[in-house]
Amino acid sequence: MAFGRRKQDRDHSAAEDVVDEVDEVVETAADTGDDEVQAVVGADLSDGAGGPFDIEDFDDPDHAVVARLDLGSVLIPMPPGGQIQVELNPMGVPSAIWVVTPNGRFTIAAYSAPKSPGLWREVAGELAEALRNDGAAVSIEDGPWGREVVGTGAGVVRFIGTDGYRWMIRCVVNGAPESIVALASQAREALADTVVRRGDTPLPVRTPLPVQLPEELAAQLNAAAAQQAQQAQQAQQAMFAAQQAMLAQQQAAQQLRNTGG
Repeated sequence: MAFGRRKQDRDHSAAEDVVDEVDEVVETAADTGDDEVQAVVGADLSDGAGGPFDIEDFDDPDHAVVARLDLGSVLIPMPPGGQIQVELNPMGVPSAIWVVTPNGRFTIAAYSAPKSPGLWREVAGELAEALRNDGAAVSIEDGPWGREVVGTGAGVVRFIGTDGYRWMIRCVVNGAPESIVALASQAREALADTVVRRGDTPLPVRTPLPVQLPEELAAQLNAAAAQQAQQAQQAQQAMFAAQQAMLAQQQAAQQLRNTGG
């Protein structure tokens, strides 16, 4: 549950967004006859409609950290039994932070956006097109914040997003078909109580807001990386020693052949 209060000048109606999305999707389905486009009408707007929040929506920003994992640009509540999985880019910088549950995993990230809403609608269309190009079956469904893009292939991926004040947030849900419903529910619950720390730095639209690991998590990651590097070095040394031993055996065998000759 979030603490603090919302600022009215930054609040917008999630219900209006949902109605707009449903109307558009229904019209698209009627015009094209595309059975891949679906609208789930009558979504529970109370599920997830309260957030995500902006850090400036809190009277005391310190309250935003309570019961949430502070990742710098986003503060995420952890589901019961959830674990953290960190993806690193080639430079060793975190590129994605996944919340892993028994049902699958999801990640929540924030991006720079204009002051006015509309970026998520554009991004959702691009995601749907990219999934179709990859051969996935695509459906566009209605959720608490509006449009959700679902791609089904070997597994199921669901993209949930919404616009805020100068930021857009995107949640990627990835799981098996038999557990995707429960996983999506967990992701929506986390997204509904997520806090975005946008900052005042001007950024190009769609720029990912920086992710920063908590000190304890960063220390664990560094320790694991050091251990992995040490194991790799030991494996390389063992391979080198084996090669040297094989070379010595070959040289000894050659000397025996020369002596016998």
